[in-house]
Amino acid sequence: MPRSRYASATAALVAVGVVLAGCGSKPAATSGGSAGVAQDPNAAFEVWTRSTEATAKVYGKIFADFSAKTGVRVDYKPVFADFDKQIQQRAASKDLPDLVVTDTGSLGVFTSQGLVGEVDKGSVAGGADIGERAWDNGKASDGRYYAIPFSTQAMVTLVRKDWREKLGKPVPRTWDELADLATAFTKDDPDGNGQADTYGMLVPGTTDRGYLGWWASSFVWQGGGDVVKQDGDKFTVAVDSAETVRSVEYLRKMFCDTKVVQPGALTTGTNDAHAFFETGKTGIYVTGPYMFGRFDKNLGKDKYEVIAAPKGPAGDTVLGEGENIYLMAGSPRADAQKQLAEYLISAEAQRAGMKGDPTPVVRLPVNSKVDVDAVYDDPRWTTTAKVYADSARPFPSVPNFQPFRQQFSETLNSLFATCGGDVEGDLGKLAGNLEEELRAQGMSK
Repeated sequence: MPRSRYASATAALVAVGVVLAGCGSKPAATSGGSAGVAQDPNAAFEVWTRSTEATAKVYGKIFADFSAKTGVRVDYKPVFADFDKQIQQRAASKDLPDLVVTDTGSLGVFTSQGLVGEVDKGSVAGGADIGERAWDNGKASDGRYYAIPFSTQAMVTLVRKDWREKLGKPVPRTWDELADLATAFTKDDPDGNGQADTYGMLVPGTTDRGYLGWWASSFVWQGGGDVVKQDGDKFTVAVDSAETVRSVEYLRKMFCDTKVVQPGALTTGTNDAHAFFETGKTGIYVTGPYMFGRFDKNLGKDKYEVIAAPKGPAGDTVLGEGENIYLMAGSPRADAQKQLAEYLISAEAQRAGMKGDPTPVVRLPVNSKVDVDAVYDDPRWTTTAKVYADSARPFPSVPNFQPFRQQFSETLNSLFATCGGDVEGDLGKLAGNLEEELRAQGMSK
């Protein structure tokens, strides 16, 4: 039976849609789209996070500390499998959770569907301690804020240091050196077992949620390409540019020519991918810093190193994203939403999230008062923070980037699977589809 908040849920969601369109009155500060919804301090306060079992334990402790300090009971539900599907099911039944912590990639979907309302960042206690770079994670294409940042991160390159040193190879600083190292890890028996059972590059190449496009994005930017580019307050398609073609051809060589990626890469999801690195099957993994704790335990901290991305023709740009706090529409607990959001960005909660074992839920803190070096005391995190500051960028801020990432992922997957396709031609066809998507979202130049 739906909770009482949804007696007028349809009206609430329509109101959020009006806000997103820039019309009507602005909702109450940090209301999460709950303006006009009858409030009930006795209603359950349901919180979701996109979490594995390990990270759920860290979140659970943070929520317990919050409850102890405020008296607000949190009905916590960690979700990993089919997170997006479950959110959509709850939206369809007009029974959304009150607050959600999930990745920045959900911002476009949540705003376009009216699942969250506008956030007045000036009214968020502690909001002034969050830098503008982090706040941008919660900013939509209309320049307004619909989420509060919780954690940031940058993609880094993990390399089997013991393999590299055994083969006498340098730390890769360029694309050519990266390709050479990946080939050596594949062909030169780096583990010394006499078997051809190692591979250079670990790729989570599934099209599920557009993961292949997510992994490839850093390489595309390093090559000077892009999927779409901002042009004033609109966007133009760039997926068929000469620079993007060059970047995709570089990646295709790994699959089709040197064959340095792990078997089954094009159906491998991120969860399944990790085991290839920690069990000694692959030697290079472009991923987030959230993997350090797991690999330290399952592989050994001394066996791998963390480096900035080797430079491509246009530099060393990498994907930088994170997790946001989303105040969901229709909540009868706007007070609790605000309290918990403000607690999560506090220095106390941010440090607690960074100390998660083996996996932190706060990777790089959004609170400027938290010292990364002091908390982690780990040069790998110092490297990650520097990469984020110097080289990281998010996906383009179209209202909903997911369709772009999904179609890009599917095109890459097809090109890498067949090996005989026409990169320039296929990206040209994709460009036409993406132009249609830009028009549908009202973002075409």
